[in-house]
Amino acid sequence: MTKLSVNINKIATLRNSRGSNNPDLVKTALNIERFGSEGITVHPRPDERHIRYADVFELKKVINTELNIEGNCTEDKFVQLVLANHPAQVTLVPDALGQITSNHGWNTIEHKDYLIKMIRLFQQEGIRTSIFVDPVVEMIEGAAATGTDRIELYTEAYAKDFAAGNKEMAISQYAAAAEKANQLGLGINAGHDLDLLNLPYFAQHIPGLLEVSIGHALICDALYLGLENTVQLYKRCLSGNDAYVYDKE
Repeated sequence: MTKLSVNINKIATLRNSRGSNNPDLVKTALNIERFGSEGITVHPRPDERHIRYADVFELKKVINTELNIEGNCTEDKFVQLVLANHPAQVTLVPDALGQITSNHGWNTIEHKDYLIKMIRLFQQEGIRTSIFVDPVVEMIEGAAATGTDRIELYTEAYAKDFAAGNKEMAISQYAAAAEKANQLGLGINAGHDLDLLNLPYFAQHIPGLLEVSIGHALICDALYLGLENTVQLYKRCLSGNDAYVYDKE
C-alpha cells in the first residue's frame, strides 16, 4: 500500500507565529507517527519561515519512521543539513529564493549533469534520492538518466483539473508519466495539493505509487476533524477507499 508522509511545515508556521514552542513541533511529529503516518516530511527554506534548520536535528533524534527532507540542493546550507542528518530520503526541489511554495519540477534534461552530481553525493552517504518533476514523459526519461532512486510527481495541475470536474483529463498525463517511470525502474512519490477528495482517485490510477507527501490540506482538515482522525482518513484514501467527505461551509 502507498505510504503517507505528513509534511509538518504548517505546524512550524503556527508555532513560529507566536515565538514560542506551541504547538510543540517534535511532539506533534511523534503523535502523527503514532496516529499511523509512515513518514515525516520537512521542507526548510533559507528564511526559516516554517521549519528551522535546528528543527531537523531535533526531529532526526526521535523520528521512528522515515524522515524526508525536501529542499533546493543549490543552497549549500541545505546540502550540509541533509548530510549531517542522514534522512531516509532527500527530495530535491528547484525552488527559487523566497518562493512561497513549490510550483514546478526540475528540467531533468537541462540540469542532468548537475543532478547526477548531487544525487551521487547523497547516495554515497546512503540517502535515498527523489527529484521533483512535472508529469511529462520526457522529464521522467531525463530523471532516469540522472540515477535518482525515485521521482516525486508535482500534482498541483491534477488537483486543479480534478476540482473542475475533469477527472479523466486530470489523471491522464500522470498515469502516462507513472507508466514510463515504472518502465524505467524509478520509484514513484507524489505531492502538492492532494487532499481527501482527490487522493483516492489519484492513488487508484497511478500504478506503483510508493508514497505521497501531504501537508497543507491535511493540517487544514485537522482543524475540522482532529489530527488523529485526519491522518487515519488519509491512510484510508490510500487503501482504496474514499474518505469521509465533509462540508466545511
